[in-house]
Amino acid sequence: MSLLEKIVERAKADKQRIVLPEAEEERTLRAADKVLADDIADLILIGNPANIKKLAGEWGLKNIDKATIVDPLNNPKAEEYAEKLAELRKKKGMTIEQARELVMKNNLYLGCMIIKTEGADGQISGALSTTGDTLRPALQIIKCAPGITCVSGAMLLITNQKEYGENGIVVMGDVAVTPNPSADQLAQIAYTTAQTAHSVAGFAEPRVAMLSFSTKGSAKDAINKATGKSVYIIDKVKDAVKIAHENYPELKLDGELQADAALVPTVAAKKAPGSDIAGKANVLVVPNLEVGNIGYKLVQRLGGAIAIGPILQGIARPVNDLSRGCSVDDIYYMVAITSCQAQDAKKA
Repeated sequence: MSLLEKIVERAKADKQRIVLPEAEEERTLRAADKVLADDIADLILIGNPANIKKLAGEWGLKNIDKATIVDPLNNPKAEEYAEKLAELRKKKGMTIEQARELVMKNNLYLGCMIIKTEGADGQISGALSTTGDTLRPALQIIKCAPGITCVSGAMLLITNQKEYGENGIVVMGDVAVTPNPSADQLAQIAYTTAQTAHSVAGFAEPRVAMLSFSTKGSAKDAINKATGKSVYIIDKVKDAVKIAHENYPELKLDGELQADAALVPTVAAKKAPGSDIAGKANVLVVPNLEVGNIGYKLVQRLGGAIAIGPILQGIARPVNDLSRGCSVDDIYYMVAITSCQAQDAKKA
């Protein structure tokens, strides 16, 4: 059974309530029909009910009636949501009128309010919206998970190189959100990426390598001639390792490690002898977004890896972002992934 098949089976085993706020978009509605046919999740579709049913009929979709459809313009809970949103954002100056406008005319805000009031377990958008549009209501309403201040994105990389990672599967973060994380943020990214590896990829034991261009002091940070201070590249990773060990003592983590030392046992034996992680890592944490984005795309395009994600992490309840070029299958599997995240979020 492939990883994606396992993710779908885990989602089916404990069905979650997932909001699709872009329900009148064709790929989204087709994916919803497939999710409902396969009984992967209970779906809440936000949009005009008459139009959703009309489109379902035109496209031959037979399962949409199994979903709960919420009409944002005729929603009996609109005032309840508006009052709650105004209260949440009171310190930021939001008025009840502004809150009403958002829950009636911005489906992403409405979806997050449904989650906030425990009517749903997760949300997926992005077929029509930007990452900023997706994250804004999630951070304003659902907020970060306890002890987390940094949202990030993980990528599942499925390769044919079975000797690396977890039978050829590696989880990499951050590849999507935080451009230049601090040492504290990097430690949080390590923790949340390990959580994603467990809840989504099914790793029984996430083993985290904090990557750098140095392994255990093999290189030193350059010095800024103007200030006389370190440029804080390698040192940031070293500091993140210390913070992660202090804050998450149960986490299996080591660094700083070069990528080959993290993945290849023979290299690890030479560069990081005695490390419990070197040569056995299945979770890779990169020092900044530039490295993460470039790295996973090189592995995908030159190495032929299947890349799944980005999977957003660090939010109290899962809210995931799609590429605007996403396919029906992308949305289908993201529903299953979001469901797995929601299952674990309830246990936290």
